[in-house]
Amino acid sequence: MESTRPTRQEVAAVRRFNRYFTRRVGAISDRYLQRARPLGQARLLFEVASATTQRELRERLGLDAGQLSRMLASLESQSLVRTRPDPADRRRRAVELTARGRRELAEQNRRADALVTDMLTGLTDDQRARLLDSLTTAERLLRLAAFTVEAPADPASADARWCLATYAAELDERFPEGYDPAVLVTPDQVSGATGAFALAYDEDRPAGCGAIRDLGDGVGELRHLWIAPHARGLGLGRRLLSELERLAADRGHRVLRLGTHPVLAEAIALYRAAGYREVPAYRSDDPYSHLRFERELPSGRLAP
Repeated sequence: MESTRPTRQEVAAVRRFNRYFTRRVGAISDRYLQRARPLGQARLLFEVASATTQRELRERLGLDAGQLSRMLASLESQSLVRTRPDPADRRRRAVELTARGRRELAEQNRRADALVTDMLTGLTDDQRARLLDSLTTAERLLRLAAFTVEAPADPASADARWCLATYAAELDERFPEGYDPAVLVTPDQVSGATGAFALAYDEDRPAGCGAIRDLGDGVGELRHLWIAPHARGLGLGRRLLSELERLAADRGHRVLRLGTHPVLAEAIALYRAAGYREVPAYRSDDPYSHLRFERELPSGRLAP
C-alpha cells in the first residue's frame, strides 16, 4: 500500500532503541572499547584498513573534508595511520595503516567481538536466532529506506545513460548470445505524454533505472528495469517497479507489458510476484524477449 508519514509512536520507538543501543555498546563514550579514542575515530581506523584514499573514506562515511582531515590528524598523531600523495594521481591523498595501526585495529576488533559475545551470551540459541533475523531485516529495510526514486527522471541525463550502459554491459555477459546496446530505448521513446523514465539513487549514486514506452491503444511497455548489484536483495526492484507502474497509469496506459530473457530468473520471479501473467509474443523487434508478461493497471496511483 502507499507509504504514509511515520507516526509519533513509530518515531519514538526508533529513537528509544537508538538511545538504548548506543549506550549499550558504549558509543557515547570518548573511550570506545576502553581505548584512547571515541567511536568515530575507531570506525575510521576500521575503514582505513580497506580504503585507499581520503575521497573514498569521505564517501563511505559521509564526512566532509574538514571533519575527515581532523579525524585523520588525530590518528596520525597516535602513529596509527599515514597519508601521502597517491602515486596514481598526485591530486589525491592515499591513506594506510601503520604497523602500530594494524596492531591497534586487531585489538579493537578483538574487544568489539568480545563485547558482542557478551551481549549474546545471555540469550538462548532460539533467542539469538530471532535477534539475528530481526537485525538482518532491520538492516535491509533501513538500507531500502535510504534509497530515493526520481520518477519521472530525465532519460537523456548522464545518470540515465550510465545506468543503461551498465545494464547493457551486464546483459552482454549474462546472455549466451550477448547483448546489442542498439536495442536500448532512446530518450524520445521514454518521455513526453506517454513515456517515462525512472532512476533510483543510493545517496548521490545512481542505483537503478527503468522506462515506460507507448505501444498504442492504452498499452505501455516496461523496458530495462535494472538494479545495481550492490542494491539487490533489498526490495528496491519492487519499489522501482511500483513507481514505473504508477507512471504508466498516470499516462493513460491500461495495460503494461514486458519482455524478458529466461536467464533473468530473479526478474521473472519479481514480475510473477507483482501480478504479471505470461502472454504470447506481442512484438518481434526485440531478439532478447523470449518470455512476455502483462498486467492490467487500475487508474491512478498503484499500491506497491
